[in-house]
Amino acid sequence: MQSFQEEDYTKRFDLSLWKKLLRLAKPYHRNLWMVVVFMTVSAIIDVALPMMNSYAIDNYIAGHSMAGIGWFVAGYIALVTIQVFNILGFLKQCGYVECGVCYTIRRLGFQKLQELPFSYYDRMPVGYLMSRLTNDTQRLGDTIGWSIVDLCWGAVFLVACSVQMFILNWRLTLVVLLVLPPLAVISWKFQKGILQAYRQVRKRNSQITAGFNEGIMGAKTTKTLVREEMNIEEFTQVAGEMRRSSVKAATLSALFLPIVVSLGSLATAYALWKGGYEVLGGVMTLGVLQVFINYTVQFFQPVRDIARIFAELQSAQAAAERVITLLETEPDIVDSPEVVARFGDNFHPKKENWPALVGDIDFKDVTFHYKDGEQVLSHFNLHVEHGQTIALVGETGSGKSTIVNLICRFYEPTEGSILIDGADYRTRSQLWLQSNLGYVLQSPQLFSGTVAENIRYGRPDATDEEVRAAARMVGAEPFILAMTKGYDEPVGEGGNRLSTGQKQLISFARAILTNPAIFVLDEATSSIDTKTEQLIQNAVGRLLKGHTSFVIAHRLSTIRQAD
Repeated sequence: MQSFQEEDYTKRFDLSLWKKLLRLAKPYHRNLWMVVVFMTVSAIIDVALPMMNSYAIDNYIAGHSMAGIGWFVAGYIALVTIQVFNILGFLKQCGYVECGVCYTIRRLGFQKLQELPFSYYDRMPVGYLMSRLTNDTQRLGDTIGWSIVDLCWGAVFLVACSVQMFILNWRLTLVVLLVLPPLAVISWKFQKGILQAYRQVRKRNSQITAGFNEGIMGAKTTKTLVREEMNIEEFTQVAGEMRRSSVKAATLSALFLPIVVSLGSLATAYALWKGGYEVLGGVMTLGVLQVFINYTVQFFQPVRDIARIFAELQSAQAAAERVITLLETEPDIVDSPEVVARFGDNFHPKKENWPALVGDIDFKDVTFHYKDGEQVLSHFNLHVEHGQTIALVGETGSGKSTIVNLICRFYEPTEGSILIDGADYRTRSQLWLQSNLGYVLQSPQLFSGTVAENIRYGRPDATDEEVRAAARMVGAEPFILAMTKGYDEPVGEGGNRLSTGQKQLISFARAILTNPAIFVLDEATSSIDTKTEQLIQNAVGRLLKGHTSFVIAHRLSTIRQAD
């Protein structure tokens, strides 16, 4: 299980947070306004229908007359028909909003994950990110898409119902409304506990998602180390904490609603008792009493709905805090506004302004340490001329990968500067530099798709012949053609249908296909047998001529040709 601890949120209900979410839903504001219109009309009809029932009781039942019954029935049917279309309308619009908000947040979240540097992933487990973009996002889509319906209907109905009740009998109405102040106090008391409990639920849910992720990704290691029982104990502990938080949240929400219902029932009982005396005294008609009691009962339905929505908002805010935190995370490495204006950003490059990258690299008095970590480089200097091959050899943790990660600008120097072709690389865009890189890792990463799609991953416009030429250059074509579908063979999730050596050959071909100015080979041949390594060395030896390259290796055969 991950030792990473999520941030705890302690703020009370935050209106500014919901304003940010509504801004995210801006493409669907038209749909939300249509929901408001539909629900306003629906609430007015809900107020009008009891008045028609009152009219029927006083005129057709108590009055023993059927005069005008045809117009009455026609009007009643018209109102019901309009209500049916209102319901269909708001259901459709709410569906658009729910799906649209989820789509927007997930798209922005995925884009943010593309922008964030390596340092963010060093401290943020995959499971936590998955939880934010799946469970938390779905919760926000449900809340914005559907809670707005009840909130809008409830607000309009309460106003219209109150006005109508005052018209019918203002004294009884005042008594009924006296219930509202106690409800406000109760709501204030409950909201703190509900919000705190739901925050814990969302936090533990992230930890559970992370546990599932680690359990699946590390299944082989778990089996070989016989960790099953210990893993279950750790998982059970987190799941138990989530269960306790969920029970607490559900208990508070469950207590909240019955209190609202009880207070509403007391108000209804008083209205029925007092109104009954007025009917017997001839002060009020039976129809008016019936509609007033109807309003009194219905009056507390939106109050209950608003109370429920309030409890849901406590839960949703816990999700909103986590999603907004992700979307507002500022990358540690950013291009300056001047650089973006000239060279573009990761998603809107201005390649016409990009200078050609030759490959001269200089470390000028570079000092570097990871966030909250020990210093790795101190006043480091290095001059590399274009076309040279530099071998980095040393014990584990000595800083080999740090040097190449600094060159690639996956991290930036804490002090000092790195020059590419004589210019500080912070005066150029990240995309410009990283588009000129060919990086082959010790543990290759393939993506779901075919062999050809993975080789073409960094250069989607490459022709089939260029893909095959890259595969031939690294000696990958024989095993590719031996597969049932050849270059169209699916590699499986993460390349799990291929051996480690085969995945490494494909990653070599992928790097070669982009024809980068700077090559980085990070223990890239450690997973390949000696014969295959010789094929790759011969190919790479020819390919690296004229290219600046950095090779991290422990095998002397790999670095024999280094300058």
